[in-house]
Amino acid sequence: MRARHFAASRFAPSTQYTSQVLRVATYNIHKGVRGLGPAKRLEIHNLGLGIEALDADLVCLQEVRLHHHREARQFKRTVLGWPEEGQAEYLAPEGYDVAYRTNAITKHGEHGNALLARWPIGDIGHHDVSDHPFEQRGLLHVPVLWQGVEVHVIVAHFGLIHSSRVRQVERLAEYLAAEVPGQAHVLVAGDFNDWGERLDGPMRGIGLERASSLAARTFPSRVPLFTLDRIYTRGFRALSTHVPRGAAWARMSDHLPMVVELQPD
Repeated sequence: MRARHFAASRFAPSTQYTSQVLRVATYNIHKGVRGLGPAKRLEIHNLGLGIEALDADLVCLQEVRLHHHREARQFKRTVLGWPEEGQAEYLAPEGYDVAYRTNAITKHGEHGNALLARWPIGDIGHHDVSDHPFEQRGLLHVPVLWQGVEVHVIVAHFGLIHSSRVRQVERLAEYLAAEVPGQAHVLVAGDFNDWGERLDGPMRGIGLERASSLAARTFPSRVPLFTLDRIYTRGFRALSTHVPRGAAWARMSDHLPMVVELQPD
């Protein structure tokens, strides 16, 4: 395991964030766009307001674009337009550090996972966990220095097939064993696509417990029936789980965000 180097945070010194409660959000933003054909609309600007309103210490994002040439042209003439910077940078509230890595390369652009952090971040890692050629999947690994504690944050987006997801848990276990100290605090957050609620056992088998509630349904956003978006932890206990709901949240993505408050064991 290599030594971790933490950059100075852009967040100004403050006494506002001294709580021993770590507030973590996970959110699949659907690439900042909703709808099809003539009804297709850009939601990235509304997502920026929504993410700021979550007021989370750590925001784990999936389906984030760095660029997409066709959609940038399509929305160029809209009132606010396609952001000039990558979506992760655009969505970060003032003072947050940003980590982003690409998972999937497509014809007109790409997308991946991101972390927005109110606390200093260390060296950014990325691990390919694609299980077959038709789904490009990856893990974003970012150590975060929170209240003097090094927390290893993994942002994940697992595959659509159960057997692929089980193998991705195995790849995650191998990565943690190789890259994360055995006693370190760990968060694994993201969209697990686990429609049948079958991943908790394999995740528990590698030392990770689900922090989010089974009842915290996040998908589909208009009528949430499934808990696809989750946070698994090592070295923390969950104090609360919250899923914001309402017309505005249902409009912005096909997923709802999940927010979990954690405390170290």
